[in-house]
Amino acid sequence: MSQADSGPQVVHRRRRGAELFLLVVALLVGLGAYAAVGLGMEGTIPADMLTYGGWLTVMVAACHVVVRFVAPWADPVLLPVVAALNGLGLAVIHRLDLTYGELGQKDDYAQQQLIWMTLGVVLFLATLLVLRDHRTLQRFTYTSGLLAILLLLLPLMPVIGTEINGARIWINVAGFSFQPGEIAKVLLVVAFAGYLVLHRDALALAGKRLLFVDLPRGRDLGPILGMWLISLGILVFQRDLGSSLLFFGLFLVMLYVATERPGWLVVGGTLFAAGAFAGYQAFGHVRQRFDLWLDPFEYYGEGTNDLGRQSVETQFGMGWGGLIGRGFGNGRPELIPYANSDFIFAAIGEELGLTAVMALLVCYGLIVERGLRTAVTCRDGFGKLVATGLAITFALQVFVVVGGVTGLIPLTGLTTPFLSYGGSSLVANWVIAALLLRISDQARRPLPSMLGTEPDPAPDAEETQVVKL
Repeated sequence: MSQADSGPQVVHRRRRGAELFLLVVALLVGLGAYAAVGLGMEGTIPADMLTYGGWLTVMVAACHVVVRFVAPWADPVLLPVVAALNGLGLAVIHRLDLTYGELGQKDDYAQQQLIWMTLGVVLFLATLLVLRDHRTLQRFTYTSGLLAILLLLLPLMPVIGTEINGARIWINVAGFSFQPGEIAKVLLVVAFAGYLVLHRDALALAGKRLLFVDLPRGRDLGPILGMWLISLGILVFQRDLGSSLLFFGLFLVMLYVATERPGWLVVGGTLFAAGAFAGYQAFGHVRQRFDLWLDPFEYYGEGTNDLGRQSVETQFGMGWGGLIGRGFGNGRPELIPYANSDFIFAAIGEELGLTAVMALLVCYGLIVERGLRTAVTCRDGFGKLVATGLAITFALQVFVVVGGVTGLIPLTGLTTPFLSYGGSSLVANWVIAALLLRISDQARRPLPSMLGTEPDPAPDAEETQVVKL
């Protein structure tokens, strides 16, 4: 049979050129925002524009070169979106630093964030260089779970554990604060994926039928009850509503994806509702979050404890920003407490407007979409679940943060990925980006038969199990 008679030919493209073009656009976004901050605040381009822009360019170029050589088939959109978000976040933090300096407060957050970004990029490169096959992580399923639990317990230690803003989620070592829960969420995704690949068949068995939904068997409820108790422990002992919601929601979604049983969503939703009600009744800090959410003006201004200031000032600022914003230097985002970390989305909404807010949501939607697309095209069950878990981590975190800032749900204290000031979150998210690129490289790589080469050795039996999405 001639080549012309063998059907349409499939052209496989690595798209590294497209990635390079998008990275140039991402750099223009980050550097343009940094220059606009200087022009808006001081009337001139920042004096360190060349050194700052050069270092940012070097880091982005290093990421592209490593991806080109060690993950040539990786998704071409993820890295540019991440670079654009991180660059914009640095510019907004720098804008707030200029105002904090005028007020006599600490004003080196942008410099520290750039250092954390450098560390995050180094770990991004190391992950891609060291981890050549994501299926290797499946060997560390239970080790990852144990390490994640130990990391979650570290803030409760009497010496290194530190309570900041009412939440005991930090450790302080040699003068440096770090949030181990950010690393724990990556390890939990690996642990959940490895466990669900091995026990999918048992967890997918149907029990009693309720209306039109088959509930899981009672004997299979152990894992979800255990994760529910861990989430309640985080809520009770660490007073971290955001992480509690994130970890339980992550496990529930991954469990549903692995088993395709809606009954797990019914059980998980019931447990979540019961936990939320019990937390509201039993714990004052949970009740306070709900009360602040329902009526923030009751806790704002003179004669009150002023705990509603964040929410109220956010509403004023985003309303004042309107559709296109006030412009860098023309707003008052410094009136919002923790505007450079928990509420950086509100600062962007005030000075760049609803248009920028919608653009950022589209960027996060792209990260989630590319992660889920990687999960769909991945050829092994473990990779499917890891990609799904990492994408859902982004989705849940952005929903919780933006929902809290806009008043859709109670405030939780999580940071906006790649935008907010915070070293532990930034480093963990760069590692997540590297893992998604590694899995997408394997998922988009043509089969050996299509390339005319000998197939790779077959993976272990556990690694060949397929989890449908």
